[in-house]
Amino acid sequence: VQLQASGGGLVQPGGSLRLDCASSSGLFSMMGWYRQAPGKQREMVARRYSDGSVDYADSVKGRFSISGDFGKKTVILQMDRLNIEDTAVYYCNAIAVVSSREYWGQGTEVTVSS
Repeated sequence: VQLQASGGGLVQPGGSLRLDCASSSGLFSMMGWYRQAPGKQREMVARRYSDGSVDYADSVKGRFSISGDFGKKTVILQMDRLNIEDTAVYYCNAIAVVSSREYWGQGTEVTVSS
């Protein structure tokens, strides 16, 4: 299983970015996004489960939206109204259905700056 993330970049405060993640294989019960800002611990941003439920970090509620397709093994993070505090490396994350093994993508950098 390999998770391939894309879509990071530089954006001004108030702008938008979309992150995409696709897996080469596997069957997942959860796919989501985490981020790690410089000098900080990695934190959950948004997760979606195969039962349809979703989780968001309080700091992104109302600004970010997670979607995707478990059959196609994709997860998308739409980020709107970005602010400087959203600057981080964003990692795609997935948990396998059978083994519960956790997988991580390579990370994509998001920089919010004027």
